[in-house]
Amino acid sequence: MVTLPPARKPVVLVADDDPSARDFVARVLSDHGIVVETVEDGQKALTRALTGSVDLVLLDVVMPDLGGMECCRLLKSGTREGFLPVILLTVRNDTESRIEGLRIGADDYVGKPFDERELVERVGGLLRIKHMHDELIDAKTKLEQLAINDELTGLYNYRYLHTRLTDEFRRAERYNLALGCVMVDVDRFKQVNDSFGHDAGDSVLRQVAKRMLTCVRTVDMVARYGGEEFVVLLPHTAAPGAVRAAERIRIAVSEKPIDVGKASCNVTVSAGVAVWPAPTITSRDNLLKAADRALYRAKAEGRNRTYAANFR
Repeated sequence: MVTLPPARKPVVLVADDDPSARDFVARVLSDHGIVVETVEDGQKALTRALTGSVDLVLLDVVMPDLGGMECCRLLKSGTREGFLPVILLTVRNDTESRIEGLRIGADDYVGKPFDERELVERVGGLLRIKHMHDELIDAKTKLEQLAINDELTGLYNYRYLHTRLTDEFRRAERYNLALGCVMVDVDRFKQVNDSFGHDAGDSVLRQVAKRMLTCVRTVDMVARYGGEEFVVLLPHTAAPGAVRAAERIRIAVSEKPIDVGKASCNVTVSAGVAVWPAPTITSRDNLLKAADRALYRAKAEGRNRTYAANFR
């Protein structure tokens, strides 16, 4: 039995134009807990493997239309993401043939007639390597996400916000492009936590984040600034457009209650808008501070409103 940690059983694709050899390999591997798919030529193997969800490919070297060597070369040529192990099956057991197969990227070589135990061990060994490779890729992806994303809301985090703000402000200065910045804060958020609990507060933040994302373009960036505060960067957006974006967010958040477990609560946000170019904004920090001051003014004027800073 080939034992692997993943929840799903490993899938092995067997390509061989000899039905008896194909069926033998399929039976042996199936008996060891592996899901086996079979095809009779290299072209079908290539097509199936490139659709994904295949963990290993067994290729007979000599097949009609597209042989195992060429199929292996195409699979290993970079047309597919990730690591896909390939084992070549052949009656040619001379050293030169093996070297040729390994040179084009094959991960192993099994000679015919098959020894059942050897076949199972070679397949199992490569499946374990494949699993470890996939785990490393998943771990790397998660670390990359943690480096730039807020864990609670999935939005960009404070650190990435400042990186992106630096880049966008430099671009705006260089090409004399407008850059809008909106600071958004959930009104009376402490009351949500006090009335419904911190889990409910987390749920509110996640829902506010989702609603904000529906109001912006793909070129815009929404980040969690900290606590219940968010920042939206709006490249190529002058004052009127920035105010409209802030109002879309404000309305989207408040138009319907947010579920917090067995109850629901009405949530509103206040927004402060600042835009470059402006006489008082000479740096990215000035832009952020101007939006923050505008947000403070929106709060002071009664909350659930948008206040535009530097062009009133």
